[in-house]
Amino acid sequence: MAQVNLRKVVKRFGEVEVVKGIDLAIADQEFVALVGPSGCGKSTTLRMIAGLEEISDGDIMIDGKVVTDFAPKDRDIAMVFQSYALYPHMTVRENMSFGLKQQRMAKSEIDTRVDEAARILNIEDLLTRKPKQLSGGQRQRVAMGRAIVRQPKVFLFDEPLSNLDAQLRVQMRTEIKRLRQKVRTTTVYVTHDQVEALTLADRIVVMNKGRIEQIGTPHELYHEPATRFVAGFIGSPAMNFIPAAIESRDGRLVLVLKNPDLVFDIPAERRARYAALAGRHDLLLGLRPEHFSAMTSPLPGHGEFQARIDITEPVGLETFVYFRLAETEICARLPPTAGAQEGKPLRLAADLNQMHVVDPATGLVV
Repeated sequence: MAQVNLRKVVKRFGEVEVVKGIDLAIADQEFVALVGPSGCGKSTTLRMIAGLEEISDGDIMIDGKVVTDFAPKDRDIAMVFQSYALYPHMTVRENMSFGLKQQRMAKSEIDTRVDEAARILNIEDLLTRKPKQLSGGQRQRVAMGRAIVRQPKVFLFDEPLSNLDAQLRVQMRTEIKRLRQKVRTTTVYVTHDQVEALTLADRIVVMNKGRIEQIGTPHELYHEPATRFVAGFIGSPAMNFIPAAIESRDGRLVLVLKNPDLVFDIPAERRARYAALAGRHDLLLGLRPEHFSAMTSPLPGHGEFQARIDITEPVGLETFVYFRLAETEICARLPPTAGAQEGKPLRLAADLNQMHVVDPATGLVV
């Protein structure tokens, strides 16, 4: 078993508290991603798990044992850094086997582990090369291979793909996913890229200002965000937030937007959820870009309106379309066939079956 548990973990740098009493339980063989903006405390949290940062308060447990006071080498973890941290004068094989030699492991066992890791990562033909002879993606595979040969209880990844170009990041995400299928080791993965988290993780921990905002599966965080911060951080392009009111009119529960004045019936299956908000004029309507569509025929639960298109961004299979609604810039994700043209009006529909309502006073999704 290789569970990782954080209990009321705090990290202070002088008077500044950068991690504020977080609790986190990671199950055996689970892949958990820590995400959030720069300065949210995610890398500091990872470094505390690794033993590279002392914790100011709380406990860290690995495999049921409190390791708060253990040196990094005694925690049975392996870390893959943003920088590849390879020895430039050593071959790939020597880089991968270096840590095992330090443990005075038998040469036959070292060779077996290195060959197996090289096979898993498809770098068998690179074992005699030096790092300067490798591409960025190949170097990152070697760094992962060096971690795999350790056969640790826990893998720790600290933004391992951030130094790669966009195309190579996509390729390496697939490689990590494939590696995950072959090596089922408990993994903690830090990234600022929420697409990496959504595609790789079993669960995602969203951090903000040293606290955990929400923990959940990728599906839960995308479709059921608990706070405005999570709703806006998870998803690309980000969720749209539109000033709105909810009112009761003639026995109907309606959503009201201003400038232009629009009144939409709230779908029947959502009325009970939002009934208590009737009379509130300080709310935010949250809709993701894909929940807007070009209007062709009336659809149940959709609010129809007309907008003047400001900007179009064709990106191949889809087009990002920008317009203003309730004095707010909105991004919609439409097919290229939708007929959106800059400076021209377009009839659109908002799918209110997918709506979120945020209470600005608390920042919570209602």
